Amino acid sequence: MQLDLNLLTALDALLEEGSVAGAAARLHVTAPAMSRSLGRIRKATGDQILVRTGRSMVPTTRALVMRAQVHTLVQQAHQLLSTQQELDLAALDRVFTVRWHDALTAACGTTLITAVHRQAPGVQLRLSAEPGTDDAELRRGEVDLESSSSAPTLPDIQHRLVASDRLIVAVRPGHPLTEGTLSPERYAAAEHLTVSRRGSLRDPIDDALTTHGLQRRVVAAGPTTAFALQLVLGSDLVVTLPDAVTRTAREQLGLATLPPPFPMPDVPLYLLWHQRYDDDRAHTWLRDLATKSVQAIFAPPNASQVPLTKRPGQ
Repeated sequence: MQLDLNLLTALDALLEEGSVAGAAARLHVTAPAMSRSLGRIRKATGDQILVRTGRSMVPTTRALVMRAQVHTLVQQAHQLLSTQQELDLAALDRVFTVRWHDALTAACGTTLITAVHRQAPGVQLRLSAEPGTDDAELRRGEVDLESSSSAPTLPDIQHRLVASDRLIVAVRPGHPLTEGTLSPERYAAAEHLTVSRRGSLRDPIDDALTTHGLQRRVVAAGPTTAFALQLVLGSDLVVTLPDAVTRTAREQLGLATLPPPFPMPDVPLYLLWHQRYDDDRAHTWLRDLATKSVQAIFAPPNASQVPLTKRPGQ
């Protein structure tokens, strides 16, 4: 026998109202239509459900037993299929995996964790190390929210530009570059360090130098920003990094900073997620909270530069 889930709604109304006419009015159908639904319910359950006593109808023993369960099932179904579900943060029980660049985690992680725990104490955050691979984990649902300095190319990965950062040059106190004017030639002649989980010895700074007819010498690649800053502190190496996300760490170490000796484009910061979460209210809450946490350390980007791809308002 094929189950018609619409009968559950009709059964719930019949048991709540105790009459065919009352149930029909509640569901905005005709009394004959509700009477037919009652007949189908009786056939499906093998029970009369409602029996006439004088001028009224009373539920059978089985109907009394199933009434609470039917009502719960109908309410759950309505909640499941509703596009306007209310988000109860106090009752939210969920684990989110956030994969951010280590410098961004260091700069904003505490703010995000504190805000999440204050609003939704049942939510757990898993701050995952950035692996430097592709977006496969986003597509598989293993990562809920990711940071990136470039927009994704996959059509099912959504993105939001939340900030843009300027590059600065970081060196140890007393480094030779802190004396006199920092020219492109002096900058290129120094020994440099890159930050790359893949161990890349080249980044966009090399392309910028090429336009000036210069080439720098990169002597090492560090896997994390924290490692790079520590290495710079104890050597004459130079590292060029985004300003806002590394500011606190640099100040704690007492590093000196200089503006680049030639124009460099700002570094965009995107939040990425899979499109399956577009209409997930809990995920929307998380990415909005993450956006606020990130923007708290940044000068907000120009409003015209903040497109929310695929669906406005995401």
